[in-house]
Amino acid sequence: MRPAVWFVPGLCLLAGLTVVAVAVGSTHLPFGVVLDTIMTALTGPHAVEQPSPLDRIIIDLRLPRALLALMVGAGLGVVGCLLQTVTRNDLADPFLFGLSSGAAAGAVLVITVTGDVFGVWTLPLAAFVGGMLASAIVLVLVSRLRDQGPARLVLAGLAVSFLFMALTNYLVFAGDQRAAHSVLFWTLGGLGLARWDLLPVALAGTAAIIIYAQARHRQFDAMLAGDETAATLGVNVSALRRITFLVCAFATAAFVSIAGVIGFVGLMVPHLARGIAGPMHRNLILLSAMIGAGLLLASDIVARTALMPQELPIGIVTTAAGSIFVLGLLRRL
Repeated sequence: MRPAVWFVPGLCLLAGLTVVAVAVGSTHLPFGVVLDTIMTALTGPHAVEQPSPLDRIIIDLRLPRALLALMVGAGLGVVGCLLQTVTRNDLADPFLFGLSSGAAAGAVLVITVTGDVFGVWTLPLAAFVGGMLASAIVLVLVSRLRDQGPARLVLAGLAVSFLFMALTNYLVFAGDQRAAHSVLFWTLGGLGLARWDLLPVALAGTAAIIIYAQARHRQFDAMLAGDETAATLGVNVSALRRITFLVCAFATAAFVSIAGVIGFVGLMVPHLARGIAGPMHRNLILLSAMIGAGLLLASDIVARTALMPQELPIGIVTTAAGSIFVLGLLRRL
């Protein structure tokens, strides 16, 4: 399908979802007020001399949260797309390779044991280091094996994922029990940490994975025909697989460091995008980013409104949707 058919409607839908996400919450705001406030803020930093409480709710709280959902959703969608391609596994996502588990272990260590040693940046930094450490362990395991194909990568990822899950559970029980609720909410994902000064972290992850994917989209297209065919077309399959895994690990660690562990987005989105754009990656990558952004933004709206005034962890919403999606996928096979 030609990009023009879905690109413009997709952007309009994302813009509409963003306005809805900013308007709804414990206090519902008129759509017109939301649009006027955002447009006023965009005219310049001095457009509003004395921001009202309403301005602060929209600009300082809800708008950064909506933008974070767009970035993380888009990035996770592309991460899942690339992992499914290089491993030839339709169920591949960041969970499968220990990336999310490593980041979760780093964050839980801060919450239950060390505390905010480096201030507000302690938790994001620890989660990022944990995610990168998990990816390094997976790559070391694979490099020591002769067969560096996708099957070995998946098995190594599963082993590392279980290892860091066990470490996370140990930290929960051995650490400060008063932090158990924070740990539970964070490991299930949430966008409550969204602030303007943290958005560049998510933006770096999203930009890195999309730029890398687009730069190598022809090599990923060649991978669809199998390793041997891709090699005959001049693709260094092992190197491409390793570099892709590292870039995916960097992006995932950046996302988890701010939004926690959000499951099933990377699994669902590529399947939905392929049904519209087909298997070739140039359009598939862009559509995966758009669908992922819309899916996570819609999930956050549900998470904030389903049990008002209480907020659900967003991972509960995405996991419920993901389980239904997988059941539907199994019925088609």
